[in-house]
Amino acid sequence: MRTTRKTALAATLTAATLAVLLSACGGPSAPQPGASGAATGAASLIPDTSALLSAVSADATLEAQVPAAISGTKELKVGSYVQSAPNNFFAADGSTVIGSDHDIITAIAAKLGLKTTYSNMDFGALITSLQSGRVDATIAAMNDTAARQQTIDFVDYLTSGITLMVQKGNPAKISSPADLCGKNIAVVTGTSQQTFAEDTSAKCVTDGKTALNITVTDSDSQNQTQLRTGRIDAIVNDLPSAVYISKTTQDGNAFEVVPGDVIDGAPYGIGVNKDNAALRDAMAKALDQLIDDGTYGKILDAWGISSGKVTTAVVNGGK
Repeated sequence: MRTTRKTALAATLTAATLAVLLSACGGPSAPQPGASGAATGAASLIPDTSALLSAVSADATLEAQVPAAISGTKELKVGSYVQSAPNNFFAADGSTVIGSDHDIITAIAAKLGLKTTYSNMDFGALITSLQSGRVDATIAAMNDTAARQQTIDFVDYLTSGITLMVQKGNPAKISSPADLCGKNIAVVTGTSQQTFAEDTSAKCVTDGKTALNITVTDSDSQNQTQLRTGRIDAIVNDLPSAVYISKTTQDGNAFEVVPGDVIDGAPYGIGVNKDNAALRDAMAKALDQLIDDGTYGKILDAWGISSGKVTTAVVNGGK
């Protein structure tokens, strides 16, 4: 495990990065097996990474570092929020988990001689499920923050940030966070987006403006329905998800991402129980190997999120 800080992406992503991601998401890729029933636009954005993942081989030294309670079962129990494309979501069969997060944790597990077993749960339940031992690790585009480090540890694997998604044509005329005052917005409970929305609302009031009307839900899909029907003016979401959703929903005719600098750039972290430092460190070393051998970069390229890559595995690098 290396301890140097990541340097691949600044804390605040730029409008140029947004343009790159939008372009990347528009590029062709092979359809995922089982995804043929998806809409044409969505299917063309789902890469087939099965051969890439199958090529990952176990490292004997890392296998020996996995706690016996896990290595004995050859299974890594993963908790995730499987409703957040392109990070974690279901293929057209409704049961197969796919996505960039899925591929990264699957490759890490393979380096440790393990197979992954996914549990889909509300985002707000991920940390408590980790603490209770229901799962061994979490990966769900969760920001590694100083506050969350008080309860769990993180292995940082990607850098992203918050952005705003609006109806196509932007009828609410939202061009920056300052335009959210008095607007109806939606966020998923327990996320950094919720914290951002609440802080933005408080600032609006301090500045003598109208507070945000914040709807907090359990899933992105609920928020998208409300935005599509005009019940809300914007969704606060992570950049990869917002770009993917805007490009695939109704062939790109339902939503758009507000251009501009991405907000609060921060690392995504794989969550591990604080009492399981051996697993944490083994996973960090596995990620370093995947970075060095190019597998990690190929996964990010496949999903169009390479601008968020890290150059080393960092433990608890968030602030």
